[in-house]
Amino acid sequence: MKDVSKQRTIALIAHGGAGKTSLAEAFLYLTKVTSRLGSVAEATSVLDYEPEEIKRKSSLGSSFHSFPWKKHQITFVDTPGGENFLNDTRTVLYGVDSAVVLVDAVDMVKVSTEKGWGFADSLKLPRMIVISKMDRERADFFKTLESINESFASPKAVPVAIPIGAEDSFTGLIDLLRQKAYIYDAAGKAAEEDIPADLTDFAAECREKLVEAIAETDDALLDKFFEGEELGVEELEKALTKAVLECKVAPVVPASGAKMTGLSYLLDQMIANLPSPIERGQVGGHPLDDPAGDLNREPDPASPFGALVIKTIVDPFAGQLTIFRIYSGSLTPDSGFLNVNRGQKERFGQLFALEGKAQKAIEEAGPGDIVAVSKLKSTQTGDSLTDETAPIVFWACQPMEPVVSFAVEAKAKGDEEKVFAAINKMTLEDVTLKLNRNNQTKEMIISGMGQIHIDATLEKIKRKYNVEVILKSPKVAFKETIKGKVKMQGKYKKQTGGKGQYGDAVIELEPLPRGEGFVFEDKIVGGVIPRQYIPAVEKGIVEAMVGGVVSGNPVVDCKVALVFGSYHDVDSSEMAFKIAGSMAFKKAFMECQPTILEPIMLLTVTVPEESMGDVMGDISSRRGKLLGAEGHGKKQVISAHVPQMELLSYSPSLTSMTGGRGSFSMEFAHYDEAPAQIKEKVISEYKPQEEKE
Repeated sequence: MKDVSKQRTIALIAHGGAGKTSLAEAFLYLTKVTSRLGSVAEATSVLDYEPEEIKRKSSLGSSFHSFPWKKHQITFVDTPGGENFLNDTRTVLYGVDSAVVLVDAVDMVKVSTEKGWGFADSLKLPRMIVISKMDRERADFFKTLESINESFASPKAVPVAIPIGAEDSFTGLIDLLRQKAYIYDAAGKAAEEDIPADLTDFAAECREKLVEAIAETDDALLDKFFEGEELGVEELEKALTKAVLECKVAPVVPASGAKMTGLSYLLDQMIANLPSPIERGQVGGHPLDDPAGDLNREPDPASPFGALVIKTIVDPFAGQLTIFRIYSGSLTPDSGFLNVNRGQKERFGQLFALEGKAQKAIEEAGPGDIVAVSKLKSTQTGDSLTDETAPIVFWACQPMEPVVSFAVEAKAKGDEEKVFAAINKMTLEDVTLKLNRNNQTKEMIISGMGQIHIDATLEKIKRKYNVEVILKSPKVAFKETIKGKVKMQGKYKKQTGGKGQYGDAVIELEPLPRGEGFVFEDKIVGGVIPRQYIPAVEKGIVEAMVGGVVSGNPVVDCKVALVFGSYHDVDSSEMAFKIAGSMAFKKAFMECQPTILEPIMLLTVTVPEESMGDVMGDISSRRGKLLGAEGHGKKQVISAHVPQMELLSYSPSLTSMTGGRGSFSMEFAHYDEAPAQIKEKVISEYKPQEEKE
């Protein structure tokens, strides 16, 4: 079994276009894992391999690979940076021990980087920062560093190296602690040199700031620093590693994946400062029968096996590929484990290491490894896999809630089952994708993280399952109710050649408080309607309510009392009284000031303070009622009741108002009376349909 102390399992985090995939491709090429330098722009990347990613020149999902460096093994996850796919980033962070955060030297800190940093914060992941694309025109290391410090309070971003040159003249870097310069050739090989004369004083000044920042994390070093003692390189490096592990400091390094500049130094720093599974320590969870309990696993190959599923890939031909991070113990092919969440024993054949699109069969895996097995029966993303004798439920990521929804239907008649089966398979692969049926509107609703997310999903469905889908705006589930009270008779009398039909019911209809539903009261006395026909009257009323009276939407919040009626010894029947009840209800409804109710959502919006006024004004313009706002650091959390129909396109609007820094969630709150113009529109749209029927 390999030495776990030599294992590094990291995630690359950044906004889209910051160069994560390009940097990862450069690592693979530098370490001779690949024979050519993969390029996203030229569609030769081994990491962005899905056709949808190649088309957009952007990562839409996490991909995995590993490479050796100086007797260490580095397993990495190249995460997506697009807003629509951040849940994938958030989920796979549970499978790594640290993160390398890239910030573009031109574009600086963007929204997705802020969110990725926040995800890492929540998991207390040690971090390094790469100021990437230093070869780009207008690249500025120190201006980007300012942007980082303005955006991220902790861990403190501290340069351990500064660039030599920028843009076309970015040729190397200066190691501040050792005061050495490294100049890189086109193949990424570094030559150690003296610091250029014009940078000597500046490098010394930067070193002094670095030494102070490291000393501030250790009381003993800080005392020596203030007493003017010289701090040795080795003790500073040791203190820096400890500070990174404790999330006090994030070392900053300049680099360019395209020019292969700074990569070897960056890899050395990753090995020196980012933790192994052993240094990261115990992994937490809870007993299956006690969610509030506390249980831990040691990252030791000799411990009971334990792993967390961080991604699922579904292929129509190869089946399901389950990707998991091993926290403890070891695993070999042709074995099995217990899926603790589902109480199912799972068995598998081959064990794979992931190499982008490809999988390589391996004979053993242990703590720190991210591996895959195929064709498990019931395992899904977020499940804990353990030894049967030592079950534990590891802490896992809860999926983000979808923010956009569309009604979905098959483009070709007869493909309905194929479409919905395909979408259901995609929901196994993508936990933020939801498919539900709206029982009132009879629509199938697909929900996701944004328009790009839905579009990319439908492109995958077409490619993988050969079915096409049409998207429409979902219908709003309105309801009908009344505001008045009336007494009304419904008499159904039909005479044919033989036995006729006769039913006579008199009802009182009145409104109930909002949310009370429906109440039926039997007030028949003296046997004017035989007991066996009274349930038929109620059934006729209920069926009339389901179909609606003025708009085709269900009726709610009303009380019906059956007060009088009559019957015929021969002609009366359950069907006749059912029709009589329906007739009485519909006539009464039209006399009781009918109105339309619309669904009201509880909207919770998290925005930067500077966007608060715009967002609150926009909510008011959507007929929203503000409930309050609370400060959470630099963010404000606004809550409001807003009609659902005003929120169908809220996601892009919020993105525009907040520069992508806002997020929201919503849930059903209650129904409320719609304004006159909405009521008229709903009723008028129903009439042509009613006439057609």
